[in-house]
Amino acid sequence: MNKHTHAITCSDGFVLRASLFGEANQAKALVLLNPATGVTERMYAAFASYLAEQGFLVLTYNYRGVQVGTPAKAVDAGFSTWADLDVEAVTHWAAERFPDLPLLAVGHSFGGHALGLCHSSRLLTAAVTIASQAGCLRFIRPTRERLRVTALLKLIGPLCARLLGYVPGRRLGIGEDLPARVMLEWCRWTSLPRYFFDDPGMHAVERFRRPCMPLLAIGFSDDPWAPAEAIDLMSGHFSNCVVERREYAPADSEGQAIGHLGFFRDRHAHTLWPQVSGWLAQQVQERN
Repeated sequence: MNKHTHAITCSDGFVLRASLFGEANQAKALVLLNPATGVTERMYAAFASYLAEQGFLVLTYNYRGVQVGTPAKAVDAGFSTWADLDVEAVTHWAAERFPDLPLLAVGHSFGGHALGLCHSSRLLTAAVTIASQAGCLRFIRPTRERLRVTALLKLIGPLCARLLGYVPGRRLGIGEDLPARVMLEWCRWTSLPRYFFDDPGMHAVERFRRPCMPLLAIGFSDDPWAPAEAIDLMSGHFSNCVVERREYAPADSEGQAIGHLGFFRDRHAHTLWPQVSGWLAQQVQERN
């Protein structure tokens, strides 16, 4: 599968590196893959290649502080930075570079949150959220996992952020290293009843009203971080979108585990991935 690299400049001058899969002259639409917290674009390469084989042009990228060459400690960024600067820049770049292609998005976890937070989502024809939930601690189960995550987000993570100036995610086993402000925002929101919707500084309720498009919100029964009620809380705030909810279980993928990160592993290429690519293709067809 053809892959090309690009540099995308954000409004503050920060440069993001992105990878484009597929050929524009053969594509029926362009799909943006908005990553989860602490996850690099490597996780999404197999899925991006699959979508390209289905006739889509696909763009993957990393947030600042996560991509190689920009250490988390050297970057002052929170979730709001990722949404307001990084996702905005990537979405506008795609829309301007390929004006004749319908623009779609797949948002994983925080990448789905960004679809609601970003003004540029008005440029999207349709979008899919994967395991994108209100990250309140009370939703996490079983209890042992909730206690582990509580220790991480309320004690270890904030302590590292304040003492080290970043969070050593690789050493803590939570993915890539994270900028300090990402962890501090995450820590604060996890105890709020409605996650960042209860943070007055985010204006999340108002921002989530702006997108107006078909939205497919997908969850997994074996995901301890994003049970159905947490996904419903998040997706319910897309008040001007036509939201379709789907819940998949390992039984829907030949017994293969899914969890919070597993959807993008190629063991689901013949079971779950066609569900998403088919839905995206349908949105393009209906648009035309």
